[in-house]
Amino acid sequence: MASAQSLSEPDRRETRRVRRSVLALAAIGTVAAGLAVHLLAPAGIISDALGDVLYAVLIVLLVAFVAPRASWWVTGAAALVWCFGVELLQLSPLPAQWGAAFPPLRLVFGTAFSPGDLLWYAVGIALAAGILGMLRRARPRGEATQSEPSVSDAA
Repeated sequence: MASAQSLSEPDRRETRRVRRSVLALAAIGTVAAGLAVHLLAPAGIISDALGDVLYAVLIVLLVAFVAPRASWWVTGAAALVWCFGVELLQLSPLPAQWGAAFPPLRLVFGTAFSPGDLLWYAVGIALAAGILGMLRRARPRGEATQSEPSVSDAA
């Protein structure tokens, strides 16, 4: 298999399409897990923390989907800015008003500020962005680089 540097433009587009498909599926799975925690887990510290972590993971996945070429740390930083911004917005009455007008927005914007949420967002972002970074650096063994001919080139 050729390295990303030696791929043709159609192959690079296909790679980005596959990456985005995987990110979309992971985001759907994360939403499903978050809804399951919200609807099925008993209310408490553990379910709140797990919900915050899953929310942060979802934001990382969405940022990576929208900006697939961004590095893992830029993706993580953008997700952190979003999550912290949403949490700090809860210091105002706006999210509670939006949630009262359209209840599903409570899942997106919350309703009340909690400083502990900032910690759990950071945990979720560190996990998700870290995994993205490891996956992007991972290369199957024996994968040809631009300077190494692949088996098909030798034939």
